[in-house]
Amino acid sequence: MDSLTGTSVPVDRVVDGPTPKHAQLREILRRIVERELPPGAPIPSERELAERYGVSRLTVRSAIGRLVDEGLLSRVRGKGTFTASKRMELQLYLMSFTADMRRRGLLPTTEVLTAARARPPAATAGALGLDGRDPAFRLHRLRRADGVPLAVERGWYHPRAVPGFLELDLAQSLYAQLAERYGIRFDRAWQTVWAESADRETARLLGIRAGSPLLVFRRVSSVRGEPVEDMTSWYRGDHYQVTMQLDRSAPDSGHLPKHGGTR
Repeated sequence: MDSLTGTSVPVDRVVDGPTPKHAQLREILRRIVERELPPGAPIPSERELAERYGVSRLTVRSAIGRLVDEGLLSRVRGKGTFTASKRMELQLYLMSFTADMRRRGLLPTTEVLTAARARPPAATAGALGLDGRDPAFRLHRLRRADGVPLAVERGWYHPRAVPGFLELDLAQSLYAQLAERYGIRFDRAWQTVWAESADRETARLLGIRAGSPLLVFRRVSSVRGEPVEDMTSWYRGDHYQVTMQLDRSAPDSGHLPKHGGTR
């Protein structure tokens, strides 16, 4: 029943009337996605949907775009549009991306975007205990699982803790190499989480629309009290969620991190 006219409207057709066609099509697609298609299933192309429902491709694009914004659909560049996969739980303990994806039965791959020695921003220099003039190692990577881009990482590493850092195979598990070459096994970290909209560059790397929601994690990791890594990671909001256990205990303000938790 159409809520505006009180008349019966076919649930699988787009008709002329007061309800915009893109809104009608959006609800048709929503019902199909929620009731008929499993997570990760492809939906028909814009051309097929336009022909099936007798609407323009612009109408189809508008309807799909809204469902992508809602997280019900996900676009994969060069492959098409799919029903959103079940969101993965982001782990709040010290585990590498590679180990985490393998634990989930996924194939992790890494693309190194930038690796260089450079002067870090003031917040990072403070977090790593560096003089403002000291250079550090900068690493910018794109992380994928089963070919799907999931996260962009920008990390800084203490130069005296990891000499020869740029000689490592930075497309492989970094934590495993830090342990093998330097004996570094992070035993403590301070982590801050916030939400952010994807800028154009991050959206391009992740294959999503600019403005899409991201979960952002900044983590400063230490070994025996000495900070080694300052890492900020941008995770796709349509693929991840965070669950935390809370209790009524008040935090001990005397043990808050000196470096703070903001960028």
